[in-house]
Parts: sequence; structure tokens; C-alpha cells
Amino acid sequence: MDKKQTPFSISHANPNFVDIHEVVLEEDEEEKEEEEQQQHNARPTMTSADGVEKRLKKHNNSNRLRPPPPPPPRSTGSFGRQMSLETGLNRVSKGKGIERMALPRSGRSFGGFDSTIIEGKKGDFSMFRTKSTLSKQNSLLPLKKDHQMDQSSEGRDESENKSVPVGRYFAALRGPELDQVKDYEDILLPKDEKWPFLLRFPIGCYGICLGLSSQAVLWRALSTSPATEFLHISPFINLAIWLLATAALCSVTFAYVLKCIFYFEAVRREYFHPVRVNFFFAPWVVCMFLAISVPPRFVSGPLHPAVWCAFMGPYFLLELKIYGQWLSGGKRRLCKVVNPSSHLSVVGNFVGAILAAKCGWLEAAKFLWSVGFAHYLVVFVTLYQRLPTSEALPKELHPVYSMFIAAPSAASIAWQTIYDDFDGLSRTCFFIALFLYISLVVRINFFTGFRFSVAWWSYTFPMTTASVATIKYAEHVPTVVSKGLALTLSFMSSTMVSLLFVSTLLHAFFWKTLFPNDLAIAITKKRLIKDRRPFKKAYDLKRWTKQALTKHNNNKDDFDAQQTS
Repeated sequence: MDKKQTPFSISHANPNFVDIHEVVLEEDEEEKEEEEQQQHNARPTMTSADGVEKRLKKHNNSNRLRPPPPPPPRSTGSFGRQMSLETGLNRVSKGKGIERMALPRSGRSFGGFDSTIIEGKKGDFSMFRTKSTLSKQNSLLPLKKDHQMDQSSEGRDESENKSVPVGRYFAALRGPELDQVKDYEDILLPKDEKWPFLLRFPIGCYGICLGLSSQAVLWRALSTSPATEFLHISPFINLAIWLLATAALCSVTFAYVLKCIFYFEAVRREYFHPVRVNFFFAPWVVCMFLAISVPPRFVSGPLHPAVWCAFMGPYFLLELKIYGQWLSGGKRRLCKVVNPSSHLSVVGNFVGAILAAKCGWLEAAKFLWSVGFAHYLVVFVTLYQRLPTSEALPKELHPVYSMFIAAPSAASIAWQTIYDDFDGLSRTCFFIALFLYISLVVRINFFTGFRFSVAWWSYTFPMTTASVATIKYAEHVPTVVSKGLALTLSFMSSTMVSLLFVSTLLHAFFWKTLFPNDLAIAITKKRLIKDRRPFKKAYDLKRWTKQALTKHNNNKDDFDAQQTS
């Protein structure tokens, strides 16, 4: 019984002793272990029973429980493991070395939370669902709240704002259509997962409907125009294309209505996007195209004015909203948001004027033509001038740049329909469109090098409108050159539509690459990663101080020279 015992044997002799560790932060725990390890290595090993009793007595008299000093290292090796209750990360101690297992960053921000703090539920897209609240989303989080999580919640609430500033889109996105996120930006949704179909379905899909419906107008003109009667084109082509365009419009509209029902926040963000907001005019333009190109077997006489009211009413209300923003001089003024797709908000006025003339309302047609032509001049000049106050747009040309052709072509057709004569003003608009057409064709290399997307359908609508305007010109100027030009442009337009239609089917059903993740709608309201500009500011401050001292010294020398003189 008087034998001396080692600390190792004493620990086995007290089986009722339980170690209760205090839960501390990882940084504090690491410092404590290092200090205790240094103290253990500094003091000599106790081999007497008195030393052991003294150490146990000191431990029991402490005012709070602390972990005992670590035992001497065994020859067989040992390790300790501590689980953090706040981060959920495993930490393995090996002697003095400490290894940490960090959560991988997968390009996910989980609604403004830092990915190293909280990892959200995989595939959670509730923040974009209709009527989703922050409290419902926070139900997935741990019950414990601290100051750091409160700050993250505030950042998430700011990032998930209803109206993202227009300048934020230019700052966070790149590409000809502002559809690609910059490398240093973070988004609200995961990049490495495939999103639900409705979130990947953009409003730009109405470009497909624009291309097909304008083709129905073209083939109706080819089958009924005196300038092309020698071709003997069957009206069944117009009927087939009209039915195909109607089916495409119904399909796209059905899918986008579902998106409005289930993911209204994504629709809202598309509305505030400076490029995509113009495609909200597209559904009504498509409906007016289908009304103009309706096959003769369906309608024998003129259209009822109620058709024009049903399609032009929503267009006109949206037009008042957008044009009001251009005119008010706010953050969404024209020089800030203008881009080639802005022509889409102008073309509808000319298409509506054509439909109003066919319904017999000539005064309404003249009113719409005047409004459209005034705003077309403003958009055209702004795009050409590129004011220094406007946001920087990409240098590459893109399919949407062909929108330059659509507005003057539609204006020429509308004027001819209203006054039933291809007079000087109508020809002036047609020649402007023809010159812009040629200027884009000679720069064909600017339209290459882009991967296929739905935006390629933006080629078809302006090309088809220019072809119809050329057919109208050939009716009033029946020459070989005019007829040959009409046939050439019509062939190019139909060929482009056919190629894009086949490519769209292949990408949609065979390769399944038509709808990638729509990253443009998932940007945050504010940039979560701050710019590294302190060095630049410090350098500027140092340079400013140096310049100020130099100027002060120069003034002092001049003053001394004046005093001595």
C-alpha cells in the first residue's frame, strides 16, 4: 500500500472520476491546450503519492470544473477529438498540430449568409418562391442565435430585395445581354446544382414566338402580294406557320405563367433587369403579329376593334411605365438603361398602328405611329451617341444589335398601311432600315463566336420585318432589282428561322442544354465581397499629401523671395 504510484496508475485506480470539458470556442480551446502543454512539459513528473494528492486537492477546490492536464504521451500514440457545437466542424489534435475540416465553398451564398458560417439545405430555392418569408426560411436554421447570425440575417434580407438597383446589374453581370455573373461576385443560389425548370426559363423565350409569328406575316405577304404572284406560293404555308407560332406562344405563355405563380421573385428580378424588361412587351407584339397574319380562311373581313384593344391595352400601360422612367430622369433614365433590345418597346407602337389600320381605326394608328417614331429617334440617337453618363456596355456585337433594323422597317410598313401609299416618308424609313441591314451584314464576324442560346432568335424578327418592308416597296416600285431584293431577303430570313428552329429542338430535347442556370436573376442587392481598394486609397492620400506639401513649400519660397526683395 506504501508503494509509489504513477499518475497513469492513479487514473486507473479512480474509476468514478469523470472528465467534464467546458465548451469554449475553438480559438480559446487551442490557446488553453498550448498553455497546458507547455506547463506540463515544464514541470517535473510527479512520482510520489503526496504530489498526486496535492494535485487532486487543487482540482477539487477550484471554483469551476476544468479539464485535467493531459497525461504523458504513450508510446502507442493517442489522439483527442472535440466537436464544435457552433460550426459543426471536426478538429483533430495531433500533438501540437491541429487540423480543421472546413466546409467547401461551392459558389453558394444561401441568401446572404457566408457559406463558412451556415450551410443551407441542398437545393433550397424557397427564397424565390412566391409568398416565401424570411421567418419560414429561418426555420431551417439552428435555434441558437448569436450576434454573428443576426448580422448574416440582415445581410440576407438586404440581398433578397424586391427592387435590385439597375446599376447593380451592370456591376455584377457581364456579357452582351448581361446574363453572366462576374468571377468575383456571389449569388443567392447554388452554381453547382441544376435549378428547377421554371427558374431556368427566361422571358427571352418569347423571342422564339416573335420569330415564328413574323414568319407568318412574311408568308402571308408572299402569297398575297402582286410583286410575288409569279411564285404561286400556296397559302397553306402561312396556315402551317401560323398554327406553329400559336402553339409556341401558348406553350411559352403557359410555362411563364407557372413561373409567375411559383417563383414570382424571379419574375420581379427579370422585370428590373435592364435588358429583359423589354421582353415583357414581346407577348403583346406576338399577339398582334398573329392577328395581322391570320389566315384568310379564318377571317374573311376586317378584324374587330376589340382585338386591337385586347392586345394594345396592356402594351400601352406597360409603355407608360417604361417611358415614364426614361423621362423622369431617375436611376432608370434612358441614358442609363438603353441597349439594343430597347427597340422592342418601340416596335410595338408600329405593329399596333398596322393592326389599328386593319381594324379601321386610322386616328389611333396615326397616334401610335407618332409616339413610336418620336421614341425611336431618341433611342436611336442615344445608342449611337453613347453618353458618358450611360453604363458601360460590352463591345461585342450580338444578335440583339439587329434590333436596329426592326423599328424603321415596321415604321415603313405602318405608314404604308395607314395611308395606303409607299410615299416619301415610308421610303425614307425603309432606306434607313436597308442601310442598317447592310452595315450589319458586312460585319458578320461580330456575330460569331457565341454559344447557342435563345437570344439567337433575335436575328429573325428584324430580318423578317425588313423582308416584308421590301415586298411592300416592290409592290410600288416593280423592278427586277426590287423584286430580286425582296426574294433574297425573304430567303435569308426563312433560312435563318429554319436553322434556329432545328437547333432549338436539338438543344432542348436531344442535348438538353437550351436552359442553363439563369445566374442573372440570383445576384445580391449589395456586393458581399468588398473591393480591395485600401491600398489605392492610401496611395492616393499619400500622393495628395505630398502634392500639398510641395505646393506649400513653393508658396513659402515665393513669400520669402518677396520679403527679401
